[in-house]
Parts: sequence; structure tokens; C-alpha cells
Amino acid sequence: MKCIIVDDEPLAVDLLVDFCGKMDALTLVKTFNNAIDAISFVNQNKIDLIFLDIEMPQFTGMDFINTLESKPMIIFTTAYSNYAVEGFDNGALDYLLKPIPFSRFVKAVLRAEQQFKLVQNNPSAQTEAPLLVQEEEANFMFIKVGYETMKIDFKDILFIEGLKDYVKIIFTNNTNVLSLMSMSKLETTLENKGFCRIHRSYIVNLKSIQSIQRNRILIADKRLPVSDTYRESFFKTIQLKQR
Repeated sequence: MKCIIVDDEPLAVDLLVDFCGKMDALTLVKTFNNAIDAISFVNQNKIDLIFLDIEMPQFTGMDFINTLESKPMIIFTTAYSNYAVEGFDNGALDYLLKPIPFSRFVKAVLRAEQQFKLVQNNPSAQTEAPLLVQEEEANFMFIKVGYETMKIDFKDILFIEGLKDYVKIIFTNNTNVLSLMSMSKLETTLENKGFCRIHRSYIVNLKSIQSIQRNRILIADKRLPVSDTYRESFFKTIQLKQR
């Protein structure tokens, strides 16, 4: 993926340059210390991914996005968490808070690479709603529900059901929402967050499980199947959780 860095902090740029150099999936084309200089370059060159700061003098990262004729994938790199929802509404793929750990950078790049491959193989894949978890330790995520961006606390989720191109998220208060998103993307995002996939169509919150009976688990008043494909990983996960 051809990428650029747009950030007015020299130390932040140096760090991102170093990080990019360690990723085979990335080809760093150019760096910019302000968004204005980057506009014409992005509009005239094929760029797949931009690492973009938000708080910059005169012309912010948000201003920059709104001037682009076609938008590459955007990963925000900022010291401010209060722009998360606005960034998500502007189509951000991920949102990295400074100081950025390399492990978190890698996760964001892998997400971008997955999206890049999806779009290469199927151009319509880029219409899928993006999903954003702010940081490694976050206990919530933002998802697109219709024209609204929702903050969802992990503890409020009972389970998730895959419905073709959509996912249905069922909450502890018996409500639910639909979002245009793949189960695989959601599964990756919820990894190590207390969730486990038990079936092609189901991801469950382990804390919500009331009982397990052979090939089924009980959550609230629902009995959900555990398929052969996910049986081994599911039982391995709950055994680890019990230790």
C-alpha cells in the first residue's frame, strides 16, 4: 500500500517513518508537515493510505479530508481523543492516540491491508461501514448504524448475529441494532475483549453465558449453537478464562 504521513510534529513523523519501514505491507511515498502541501499531491497521485494528524495550524486534518477529490484510507494519529466520533463520521479506518505503541500501529495497518485487499477483489466492499476501537485497552467501540455513529460498550452486548451483509448486535436490555459490517471484521476487533465466535453466525460475550449444554449455550432466553468449526477454540477459550 502506498502511504503518506501528514503531521506537523517532527518527532511524530520520525516515529511513523520508522514504524512504516518495519511493515512489508507499506511503501512510504512522502511526508508532509502541513495538510495544505499534501492536498495537491494526494489529488494528483495514487495514494492508498494516509497517516493523518488532526490538530495542525491553519488547516486541520478534518479540513484536509473535506478537500480531497477521492479519499484514500485514513488512519488518524493524534494526541486528542475527543475527535474520535468526528473522525469516524469522516470515514476514518482507525484512530491512534499518541504516543502510539508499535503493536497498536501494526493492528491498524493490518486492518488497512485487509480493507485494501477486499477493495482490490471487490470494489463494492469499500461501502461497508467502518468500525473503530480507539485504543488497545478501550472497553467500547464506535460503529455506523444507518446515518448515526453509535458508541457501544462491550459490557452491554449479549451476542452478535451475522445476517448476510449485516450484523445484528443484541444488548442486555433486549434492544438491538443493525450495521453494515462483516462478521470477520467484528471478530477481529473484539479479539481479546472477552468475546468468542461460536458459529459462522454468532459471536458471544463470554460474560453473558449462563450455561453450556453439549452443542448449545444459553444466553438470556436464547439457545445458540456451537458449530464443529469453532468448538475447539471456544472450549479452549473458556478454559483459559476460568484459570
